[in-house]
Amino acid sequence: HDSSIIIDGLNISKFERSVFEDMRKGGVTAVNCTVSVWEDFQKTVDNIAEMKQQIREYSEILTLVRTTDDILRAKKENKTGIIFGFQNSYAFEDNLGYIEVFKELGVNVVQLCYNTQNLVGTGCYETDGGLSGYGREVIQEMNRVGILVDLSHVGAKTSSDAIACSKKPVTYSHCCPSGLKEHPRNKSDEQLREIVDANGFVGVTMFAPFLKKGPDAT
Repeated sequence: HDSSIIIDGLNISKFERSVFEDMRKGGVTAVNCTVSVWEDFQKTVDNIAEMKQQIREYSEILTLVRTTDDILRAKKENKTGIIFGFQNSYAFEDNLGYIEVFKELGVNVVQLCYNTQNLVGTGCYETDGGLSGYGREVIQEMNRVGILVDLSHVGAKTSSDAIACSKKPVTYSHCCPSGLKEHPRNKSDEQLREIVDANGFVGVTMFAPFLKKGPDAT
């Protein structure tokens, strides 16, 4: 950890100083911190404002990440870089203009759906109708402003549609393979190959319900 850049691909917590101190003790260089799941536009802006206040208050250990250079700077300064991320595109509501607003506020990662259906597409726990027409517009605008498309909780068809639609690489920021355990949140070998073939990125999670139990687990 002294020389490596370590990035936590997804962290949803009750963010407070003790949590940020643990990030520093663990040698984490940057963290994708969830600032929106089911919150609407206004509440999400409130969450971002609160998080920015914390970054200022704890500036000796934290710094805001807007670009990859900020991650390198966090490493050099022995701080943890905070990346603002959404676990749902709900805060976009039905207004494409909000996407650029959130980018300007520092949001860099947005998961399209959180388990269920929204205006963009379908989550992994519902019958998947695929990416909506509005969803295609959302991805195009995210590509334009530079927000990473996350598909971790997204259904298989919506994910495939999103991978095909996006002009930039996308991510499963936190997932496990179905080959390890059959679970709606896990990704099949075909899904994993599909995102990698499109130059995407796969991050793993150690969330216990997605993992195989017992002494034979590998």
